Amino acid sequence: MLHDIEKNWREIGLVPLDTVQEAMGAMGPWHIVIAVAVSLVKFPVAWHQLSIVFLAPPTNFSCSAPLSATNESMIMKCEVDVGNGTIEKCTEFRYDKRIFRESIITQWDLICDREQLTNLVQSCTMFGVLIGNLIFSIMADKIGRKKPLMIAIALQSVTGFMSAFAPWYELFLVLKFICALATGGTMLVSFVLLMEIVGVEWRSIMSVLFHVPFLLGHLMNPLISYLTKTWSGFQMAVSIPSIFLLAYYWIIPESPRWLLAMSKPRQAEQILLKAAGRNKIPVENVKLALETYENQAAVRIAKGKEKHNITHLFRTPNMRMKTICVSINWLVCGICFFGLAQYMGHLDGDLFINVAVSAAMELPGTVIVLFLISRVSRLKILIGGNILSGISLLLITVVTNASVRVFLASLGLVGMAISFPTVYLYSGEVFPTVVRNVGVGLGSISARVGSMIAPYIATMGTIQPWLPPVIFGIGPIIGAGLCLLLPETMNCELPETIEDGENFGKKKSQESTVT
Repeated sequence: MLHDIEKNWREIGLVPLDTVQEAMGAMGPWHIVIAVAVSLVKFPVAWHQLSIVFLAPPTNFSCSAPLSATNESMIMKCEVDVGNGTIEKCTEFRYDKRIFRESIITQWDLICDREQLTNLVQSCTMFGVLIGNLIFSIMADKIGRKKPLMIAIALQSVTGFMSAFAPWYELFLVLKFICALATGGTMLVSFVLLMEIVGVEWRSIMSVLFHVPFLLGHLMNPLISYLTKTWSGFQMAVSIPSIFLLAYYWIIPESPRWLLAMSKPRQAEQILLKAAGRNKIPVENVKLALETYENQAAVRIAKGKEKHNITHLFRTPNMRMKTICVSINWLVCGICFFGLAQYMGHLDGDLFINVAVSAAMELPGTVIVLFLISRVSRLKILIGGNILSGISLLLITVVTNASVRVFLASLGLVGMAISFPTVYLYSGEVFPTVVRNVGVGLGSISARVGSMIAPYIATMGTIQPWLPPVIFGIGPIIGAGLCLLLPETMNCELPETIEDGENFGKKKSQESTVT
């Protein structure tokens, strides 16, 4: 994989990896400061993406109009018998506010025939993240990594804070979408910047560690909600910290690789010299990197003429099969991870404890991935994570004890915490160099589509209690089965061209058939 990443940088027109990396070092004090700084954006990412559990917690209600009083038989009823066999819809409601003083449900009566508007908030959020990924990826290629990151952070903070004061549901939805769009930008650009500065041997580890603040942010959500007890207070609390991230303007440099790719060697030289100084790298390495850049100009121009797009992933049978199997695994991860995060709020027991326990159990999943990623094959890890998640969720349907159900649902999240980073890494290895970014991008889109569907599955318990765990459980099992059709990528010479991608995995199966 590491050797292949180097070839990928050459393919997209950047300076050969070895000279630039030698100029700034693989990992040092300069890298650590930047890595820690950019990883902090994952806290707001978790707060905003997983906020629906506390913005719209399950709420008991009773009808208060057209009747002037309520009784026990009218709790959770949307229609009442006003006499003479006449049934009327409730026009006013009373809410149980013993735990949450205010939520978007109580604010805008998102119950009965307006119940699905709650799910629309989460779907709109995930759609915003998807659009943000696309918009800011284009911006990052055009104007660099640093400016889009600053724009996204500022937009996230302002719109997130404004949404806390939205007087209408429709305005709240629009502001949440824009905030999610900015959130998609922060998570994408920060990750790209990190991968462009750390050494090849550190990228697998850093890509997993980069996800840890997201898990910690998820763990903080119940605490923030417990302290605020209102949806507007929660929204303000998770939006204000982004303001402090604007300090990145003085901390985070522009990517030297992007600067060189955009023919700005003098600006790149200043950053590389600073990195070399902090990491105690000889200045001669910086000069060598710039000289190599000058010498490779013709190669970059030639490479720039080669065009590949998403259709190349489906033109040949083997590539098509691998693309479909990988995309479905991404879809399953998106559905299960974000769906389960919301489903935890619908299980019996204390909402804050349920979410905190599930979030805390995700951390061991990340530790497992870190431990196994260089020791066990990618597919075994992915299959293991999927099966753990699938079986745990299916068992929920036959268990009645509330604490055990919470534990099993949490195990499902652990499985997803194992599968999600693994499928990301696997996608970067199985697709050929010429369409690697497109392949990983397609997978990411599949995960976002899954996360948009997830809220509707998580709330199906109102129809039948067994529906959410069964649907969530079947998905990972299907994903694990599809992994059996995929080739292993660990310690393999990975494909570069479309032809390589089509043949990758074929030869071994043919050889085993012959023997």
